[in-house]
Amino acid sequence: MTELLFRDDAYARECEANVVAINDRGGILLDRTVFYALSGGQAGDKGVLRTSAGVEVPIALAVFDENKDVVHVPASGEGVPQQGEQVTVALDWETRHAHMRMHTCMHLLCSLIPFPVTGGSISADGARLDFDIPEAILDKEVLSADLNALIEADHPVSEDWISDDELESNPDLVRTMAVKPPMGTGKVRLVKIGADGEVDFQPCGGTHVKSTAEIGPVRVAKIEKKGKQNRRVRVAFA
Repeated sequence: MTELLFRDDAYARECEANVVAINDRGGILLDRTVFYALSGGQAGDKGVLRTSAGVEVPIALAVFDENKDVVHVPASGEGVPQQGEQVTVALDWETRHAHMRMHTCMHLLCSLIPFPVTGGSISADGARLDFDIPEAILDKEVLSADLNALIEADHPVSEDWISDDELESNPDLVRTMAVKPPMGTGKVRLVKIGADGEVDFQPCGGTHVKSTAEIGPVRVAKIEKKGKQNRRVRVAFA
């Protein structure tokens, strides 16, 4: 499987890698990458691969294949490196950092709305979470103020790890109903917000910032009714 460098350091902007294969659709598989692949509601990264000859290959998207390897999807078929070639993998950092900020913000939103999460989506422009809520009890202005208060408090964001078996024994750690945290490697990453995880504490495979203050000001842009017991909360940067 592709070595996922972002799981250990979400701030790594580039790395050296070897081309393992080019799949039948022209997607590029590497032995290691800093690119986050589309999953868990978070958008896949974009950026460039630089070949040893100095050619830059724009990457439009990163996705997982059926073997859970990261496929770097080129914007065009021109200049694609060959199998065995060494390349430099470089992120579009502005977009990735926006994903990190907004993903961390969604954890804060979870901490404020104590209901199961039924779906979500995270992009550089904003994010949304769907909650299993029986009644319209959410207030847009109150949520915005509460989110910004948590952000301004500059809570630390850290990680811990537990085994797959430990997570299976503690199912209440998982807030999402539709998306399960990445498992199968023997260990699962837990994301903690607050010194002891007192703000939020849940398994997650996404990328996050190191402190809530790094998120910056946000606003709850919209609260929508999506079904009898489903409320969609959309958040944007202010």
